Amino acid sequence: MIQIDPIDGVVLVDTEYVKNRKVFVHVLAAFRYGREDLDVLGLTFRKDLYLASMQVYPPIPEEQKPLTRLQERLIKKLGSNAYPFLFQLPENSPASVTLQPSPEDREGKPCGVDYELRTYVGDSIDEKPHKRNSVNLAIRKVTYANPEMPIAQPSEEVTKTFIMSTNSPLHLEASLDKGMYFHGEKIAVNIQITNNSKREVKKIKILVKQYADICLFNKANYKCCVAYFETDKASDGLPVLPSHTLSKVFYVTPLLANNKHKRGLALDGKLKHEDTNLATSTMFKPCEKGREDAENIHGIVVQYKVKCSLDVPFSRPLSVLLPFILTHPKPEQPAESFPAPPNPEQRQQKEEALEAQQEALDTNLINFDTKNDPNRRAGKYCVGQTYMPGMLNPSGVEPATPQDDDLIFEDFARLRLQGAEGEGTEA
Repeated sequence: MIQIDPIDGVVLVDTEYVKNRKVFVHVLAAFRYGREDLDVLGLTFRKDLYLASMQVYPPIPEEQKPLTRLQERLIKKLGSNAYPFLFQLPENSPASVTLQPSPEDREGKPCGVDYELRTYVGDSIDEKPHKRNSVNLAIRKVTYANPEMPIAQPSEEVTKTFIMSTNSPLHLEASLDKGMYFHGEKIAVNIQITNNSKREVKKIKILVKQYADICLFNKANYKCCVAYFETDKASDGLPVLPSHTLSKVFYVTPLLANNKHKRGLALDGKLKHEDTNLATSTMFKPCEKGREDAENIHGIVVQYKVKCSLDVPFSRPLSVLLPFILTHPKPEQPAESFPAPPNPEQRQQKEEALEAQQEALDTNLINFDTKNDPNRRAGKYCVGQTYMPGMLNPSGVEPATPQDDDLIFEDFARLRLQGAEGEGTEA
């Protein structure tokens, strides 16, 4: 099951600044398909894919929704001038994907899909916001894995026959150890070759390809190799001679670090973010109305496939494709634990232990020897009551934090001892 989290938050309003005007919030998803420096005469290479707006202040009672947990905490912290907003993105809304530019085109905004949350002050919701009365916040729509989603193990097999030896085929079976991988995880490819032909298998090639479908005015398809492995070594069982078999597991790892020079590669989010990586596989909710819903999808649709290929002399390569999902692990949410109030027995035991500890402490922890006091510090510093944070008195109440003149300066005592050894050196 695919679930889209809402965009929720609050806006802290300065009523003296707003006065009789209104405060609006809108969320905009747009596709930039040209460089920013090419925008001239008010024409931009940008197409809006999704736009939603709402009035935050003054709030409209008919549009009020139940507060989320985040909004309750923010309102409790910021006060009554914090007004909530909430947007629910539609199903199959595009994810935040950018296309990697060439090294000479690093300036300006890159091409791709981005989201923007804007808060502005105006008289009407259709009023064009300005920089002086608006606040913009860039957000991203990121896909995380659903551990409950059933994903079949990718497996494929193919058989190839040759001229004059139709009864002696070459059989290839390839499979992955699972159907979903996280970014940076190794992909295990199991290759099984049964060579009943009269040809030799000279080389094995394994490629991980990224397929990006750009759905805008027209649909365009792009593919890019993000991981590559080939071998013809005898240590890997090659060549596979006639009437021989080979079963071996090879490993490939698709990483952005190995593909930063490739232009047009689909990446997650903005390029300047530290957590940028290869674009996550696009996952859509199954269409309930047939193929019409799939045709209305806009944005960048990303898929990944492993291609396993066998090189045979004087023949076309024998290959199979294994689709898989590349995504992020679901972030762990810290479980909130509220400490249970101690029962009377535990409280009494704690008080008795603290009382025993307090009795064992000598009030005058550091005894200044006035006879051997070359720096005459004995009368300068007060040795008072020792204070420990969290300490309870016999009545069960934590004492107030003592003042500066009641603290014990152990560093001064250590310096006093050093002064006695160093003939009266001042601290």
